[in-house]
Amino acid sequence: MGVLLASTFSLIRLIIWMSIMSNCISISSSYPICKSPYQPHAIPVYEDDVDTLQFAVNLEFLEAEYFLWAALGYGLDHVAPKLVLGGPPPIGAQKAKLDSLTRNIITEFAYQEIGHLRALEKIVGLFPRPLLDVSPKNFAKLFDEAFGYELDPPFNPYRDSLSYMLSCYVIPYMGLVGYVGANPLINGYQTKRLLAGLLGVESGQDAVIRMYLYERAEEPVHPYNHTVAEFTIRISELRNKLAMCGIKDEGIIVLPKLGAENRTESNVLSANFYSISYRRTPGEILRVVYSTGSEHLPGGFYPHGGNGRIAREFLKMPH
Repeated sequence: MGVLLASTFSLIRLIIWMSIMSNCISISSSYPICKSPYQPHAIPVYEDDVDTLQFAVNLEFLEAEYFLWAALGYGLDHVAPKLVLGGPPPIGAQKAKLDSLTRNIITEFAYQEIGHLRALEKIVGLFPRPLLDVSPKNFAKLFDEAFGYELDPPFNPYRDSLSYMLSCYVIPYMGLVGYVGANPLINGYQTKRLLAGLLGVESGQDAVIRMYLYERAEEPVHPYNHTVAEFTIRISELRNKLAMCGIKDEGIIVLPKLGAENRTESNVLSANFYSISYRRTPGEILRVVYSTGSEHLPGGFYPHGGNGRIAREFLKMPH
């Protein structure tokens, strides 16, 4: 009797599934609201779009490797080796000591970044993964510079969940402002769609990280005598200093003059006076991620510089 009921239940499920699929096919093929919004003469990818979007591949490689290693203990060479195109493995990558909540968040972020690389590969193509430095030493140097003195012990992003999320505050936001800056330069309908989709997820990642830290804003970051909020403020100030183009970066707590409508001190999302996301140029981004204040002088997360035409052209110019 039990076998008969199970078999009947399976048959019912199959009929329902086939009915749903049939309706979906019928709707998508017969209703004009499901047709492509693009005009027949529209160009999917303009030639100039390729270099602009390929520049972002540098940041997507960095995020993918950093998230994968921290959450899973291995990177693209294990999960998606074809995407790296023979580029060298990252320096100092390791698994972080994360609690289950943080690990789940970062694991999802990691797989999202793989998807981003696949999407970029499909539309504009990839280049070999650049050499990346995600070592504790590199992060320690960055945080020392942000505070203006050597933290003791040196900051280690892999030490615990809070340390890791503070280190994540450093990275995805640069992709967000980079995509906002690239948006006016993109003309093809496929590349516009790609950029919008990438920007949506990158901004979501940044919002999750900022909210995670905002909830802990007044907590001291062990073993230092500084709160979470102060860490974010110092990092944002450092990025503004390195980029050299004014305030385009804000911590999770701000003076009211920088808050939404000049009325809030909370700053869960970083934005300008009109609550519009800030934008950065490739030059500004490279000054920050190189940690040198110069798009012509590699260092920081990219010891040998970024790849792709835009990044490599900067390296050919005098310092």
